[in-house]
Amino acid sequence: MEFLKVPPAGAGGPNKLDIIEGRVSGAHDGQQIVLYAKAGNWWIQPMAYQPFTNIQSDSTWKNSTHLGTEYAALLVESGYHPLDKMDALPTEGSGVAAVATVKGGNAPPTMSKTIQFSGYEWTVRDTLGERNGSPHDNDPTNVSLDSKGFLHLRIGRKPDQWTCSEVIMTRHFGYGTYLFSVQDISQLEPAAVLGIFTYDELGTDQNHREMDIEISRWGDPNDKNGQYVVQPYYVPANVSRITVPPGPLTFSLHWEPGKATFETVRGNMPTSSPHPVAVHVFTSDVPSPGSESVRLNLCPFNYSKVPLQHQAEVVIERVQYLP
Repeated sequence: MEFLKVPPAGAGGPNKLDIIEGRVSGAHDGQQIVLYAKAGNWWIQPMAYQPFTNIQSDSTWKNSTHLGTEYAALLVESGYHPLDKMDALPTEGSGVAAVATVKGGNAPPTMSKTIQFSGYEWTVRDTLGERNGSPHDNDPTNVSLDSKGFLHLRIGRKPDQWTCSEVIMTRHFGYGTYLFSVQDISQLEPAAVLGIFTYDELGTDQNHREMDIEISRWGDPNDKNGQYVVQPYYVPANVSRITVPPGPLTFSLHWEPGKATFETVRGNMPTSSPHPVAVHVFTSDVPSPGSESVRLNLCPFNYSKVPLQHQAEVVIERVQYLP
C-alpha cells in the first residue's frame, strides 16, 4: 500500500478534518481499507460508525480523517471488525492483510477569514467539518453580510457535492441568555439543517458542552421542523421537538447552573413574550461553562429520505448575549 495524499500533522479534535488518499496493489474482492489517525491513541477514521473505506476499480482509495501526528491504513478481509481505539496497531494476520503508516505532513500557514456581525467577531470556517452525522465541506464564500449587517448563510453546490457554511464566535461567555433573531426559515427543505449551538472542542467530559437549536425535518417532510437539544441527543429526555411557524422569530437559550431553558417567540429580538411559540426546560445533562463558543451552521442532512434538491439560504439578523 502507498499513500498518495497525506494530511498535515495536527493535535486532532472533532472539528478538524482533511482528505487522505492512497493506492493498494494486489487486493482481491471483498477487501476494504480501515483508516486510523494517531492522537495519543490510534482512533478509527473518519467515524466509528463509518469504519470502512472502499477500494475503487483503479485500486485507489480516498476518505476524510481527523488530524493526527501519524496516519495508518489497514487492508482487511471481509468480516473484519475493527476497534474504535487502540494503543498499538495490529500486525498482519487475523483478518488484516497489510498495514501501512505515514507521518503527518507539514501544514502550510493559514489565516481564516473573520467577520464582524452583531457586535461580535466570528471566524468563518474553511475546513472540513462533521455536522449532522457525516463529513462535509465548509465554503467561506457561502457566508456574507448584507448592507444592513445581517448574516447570510448558504448551502452551495460544487459539481459533485453540497457545500456548507459555518461561523464561530471568537468569545465565550458561559452562563447567561443567548438571543438569535432570524428571518423566515419555515420553508427550508426537509433535508436542510440550520444549527444554532454552543460547542467546546476540549469539553469531551461534558459532551463538548453542546446545546442546540436545530431547524430541520431531518429529511422527513411529515416531521416537525425544529428541536431543542442538550447533548447527548440519544437520551430521549434531552430532545424536545417543536413546530417552527413562518415569519421572523427569536430563539433564546437561558443557561444557568443545572438548567437550560429554550424558548421561541415571534418577532425580531423580543426578550420575552406572554405567548411563546415553544418553550422547554432541561435539568439533566446541562453542562457547566468551559471554553464553549456559539456557532451558526447551515448544512444538509445526508441521510435524508428526501435528499436536498436546491441550494438554501437563511438570514440571521442579530445575535445578542445578556449576562
